[in-house]
Amino acid sequence: MKKFGRISLVLSLTLSMMMLGACSSNNGGGTAEENSGNSGTKSTNSITLGFSQVGAESGWRSANTKSIQDSAKEAGYTLKFSDAQQKQENQIKALRSFIQQKVDVISFSPVVESGWDTVLKEAKDAGIPVILTDRAVDSKDTSLYVTFLGSDFVEEGRKAGQWLTEQYKDAAEDINIVELQGTTGSAPANDRMQGFKEVISSNPNLKIIASQTGDFTRAKGKEVMQAFLKAHKDIDVLYAHNDDMALGAIQAIEAAGLKPGEDIKIISVDAVKDGMQAASEGKINFIVECNPLLGPQLMKVVQDVVDGKSVEARIVTEETTFTSEEAKEALPNRQY
Repeated sequence: MKKFGRISLVLSLTLSMMMLGACSSNNGGGTAEENSGNSGTKSTNSITLGFSQVGAESGWRSANTKSIQDSAKEAGYTLKFSDAQQKQENQIKALRSFIQQKVDVISFSPVVESGWDTVLKEAKDAGIPVILTDRAVDSKDTSLYVTFLGSDFVEEGRKAGQWLTEQYKDAAEDINIVELQGTTGSAPANDRMQGFKEVISSNPNLKIIASQTGDFTRAKGKEVMQAFLKAHKDIDVLYAHNDDMALGAIQAIEAAGLKPGEDIKIISVDAVKDGMQAASEGKINFIVECNPLLGPQLMKVVQDVVDGKSVEARIVTEETTFTSEEAKEALPNRQY
């Protein structure tokens, strides 16, 4: 009887523990796979994303960084963030650090287009998928990255060119254009220049008389525009690859006693708040939007990649354009 009593006690305790375990599972104590609802997925709070940013050279870039950081936090991801300070060597070091840390996904906005094959192959060999954001690379081996999420920079250049050709379609004399390019070798600089030239070539009166990099910064934009104004007394149009350079150029134009938007027409790209403010005041005539708020889209792509889902090789963000009047209307509700 004593032996039977001991067996009964053990069985009772075992049954009680099983019942408690079942209650815990019903309250969310299952495995990550069970909680995700798909045995082939990974829960968001166990995903680690390594992200390397170009730098903080402009208002656009700051808004882009904030969008990524906020979206990663909202998604419950662990974000390992690195600022390359506009230097490719810093970015390559960051990518190698992410590989050593065995993150689940690597994403980065390349400082320039070339020179990535070696480190991307290292990531591929380590089994870590790579997502390009905002800027592309010129690697011929597209298997080195999963997808490229960002704007169509060539199309942005085309939009700028289309507005200009429409404005001067009846011009009988030469229209002299100066161009403030982005960082030399970067995808947006190359592509915005290509798209713009492609369109304005249809009008032989539209002539680019000077073109120089302003590194996407306000200070450099001002400096280069000052040099343009000293070298050329007959500038009709400024095409700036981003708002920050355009804003720096406006300072130089005003210091020279000229009226931006009137004496010199200005076309810019980005549509950040400061640029939109200048446009609403008539100092910038036309802005092509380049949306920096890529965070939510990036986090969705990260989850899809981790879950083994198929993603498009090229994901283009939706964007628009603004005249001065349209900028004035949109400015009060601008998020960045």
